[in-house]
Amino acid sequence: MLGCDITRSLNQSGYHRTVETEIKVQSVRRIETRSGSTRFVLEDADGNEYTTFREAIGEEAENYAGRRALIAYHEEQRGSYRNVYLDRVSPARSEEGTGEATEGASEAAEVGWRTAIEASPWLLGSSEPDREVPPEEFFDKLKPFKELVSEDVKEGGEEPPGEADRS
Repeated sequence: MLGCDITRSLNQSGYHRTVETEIKVQSVRRIETRSGSTRFVLEDADGNEYTTFREAIGEEAENYAGRRALIAYHEEQRGSYRNVYLDRVSPARSEEGTGEATEGASEAAEVGWRTAIEASPWLLGSSEPDREVPPEEFFDKLKPFKELVSEDVKEGGEEPPGEADRS
């Protein structure tokens, strides 16, 4: 068994015994295979590696780099090789209590994007667009403004003295 904090078997039908455990995700690497597929390799703080070819799971794992996560995996023996396959990644139980901070950050980001979208005609240079703006250019113009608004919302954003008088 791999060195983990919390481990329990999940009852599943089929050939594989799935194990759920809480780990610290050290890193997640993307490796291009000879056939052109992408293999994701999650490495935990103890040096154990978990592999998946499922893009959704691999991309979710990338979000936990440097953080604790709850993972589900199963092992397969193929000849002299033991493969450990990653089946699921989710927030660690120990981090579930931090939801309020995450919720506040999500709310700030949402307010930031809404404000940026409302201000987009002026951020792009005119209230009536004279041409179609490519998505990348549109994003590059809105993102810095969104970040400023989000940061202001997170910090409690009171207006500096004298700013309210200018409107």
